[in-house]
Amino acid sequence: MVSLLPKLKHYYILLRSSKFPFIPGLIIFLFVFVALFGVYLAPYPPIRANLEGKFIPPFFQANGTISHPLGTDQLGRDILSRILVGARPSFIVALAVIALGGLGGTALGIVSGYMGGKTDVLVMRAADSTMAFPIILLAMLLSVVLGPSIQNVIFAISLIIWARYARVIRGEVLSIKERDFVALARVGGVSSITIMWRHILPNVAHTMLVMLTLQVGTIILVEASLSFFGCGVPPPDPVWGGLIARGREYITSAWWITFFPGVSLALVALSFNMLGDWLREVLDPKLRQV
Repeated sequence: MVSLLPKLKHYYILLRSSKFPFIPGLIIFLFVFVALFGVYLAPYPPIRANLEGKFIPPFFQANGTISHPLGTDQLGRDILSRILVGARPSFIVALAVIALGGLGGTALGIVSGYMGGKTDVLVMRAADSTMAFPIILLAMLLSVVLGPSIQNVIFAISLIIWARYARVIRGEVLSIKERDFVALARVGGVSSITIMWRHILPNVAHTMLVMLTLQVGTIILVEASLSFFGCGVPPPDPVWGGLIARGREYITSAWWITFFPGVSLALVALSFNMLGDWLREVLDPKLRQV
């Protein structure tokens, strides 16, 4: 343990010198931790109603109680428990969409930029058609057609988000494929698949990583928006967007039902955006020099 301390100190100094956003990083760590273990941390079952204890305010207000630190909703369900458990669907959706839409869009962008010709035209026209619609509107339309479920939410957002990755990565590939090391690989008889995998992908990996980080906040917000409009994860499973939607009717009398899930959602989305900005500055040589 003692031998690890100098290494940890060294990594801490490196992160601090690169202006790592420690507070957003801590919020993201807590979000992932709660998403994984929130079911076990929740003090009460998140869907258990208790009409005798409805509309209990947070502990710092009059008539509040520490047994329900963030209060209860219109059915007497504990707000803290519902926030803790509701983090998991957002985490699952973000992780699955990144795997399907993000990595899939990256692969299509590499193929489109390197192969060119009809393949490039086909992929880019499909990407342009997808990006022509507002992301929330198209995701809502797909979710309504497919039906509300977490699987359909993942599919709907992935079907939209891939185009943004494909467009950006394709632009990077158009520049990279003209460099000498790619030309030498072609002359040496290396196959196109090997060139894309071993030469193109490593050179666009930093751009892909930045986009993946920046898009997590967007994905979480889209998932919450779909749940807010009733097109996302169906009740009674608690999700942050659904918690905000069900509390808006009581915003003047029981503000905490909407406020705490909304703050949690905003902090997580903002933290991922700040982490993505930091990664872009660290990985981009031009920004790093500035």
